[in-house]
Amino acid sequence: MRKLLIAVSFLGLLLTVVPSFLVYHEVIDFTNHKTLALIGTLLWLGTAPFWMNKQQNSNV
Repeated sequence: MRKLLIAVSFLGLLLTVVPSFLVYHEVIDFTNHKTLALIGTLLWLGTAPFWMNKQQNSNV
């Protein structure tokens, strides 16, 4: 489950960053950028807190 959360978090992070470069190089328009960045932000903020700063060993 943890690996799935990490994968979805990084997918969200990519969806937050990559559209900016695509708009800069005129591959997509700004409206698509806003939509993709919003989805990426929601994915990142919705999944990252559940796996970041967690102890690997449950005996601690």
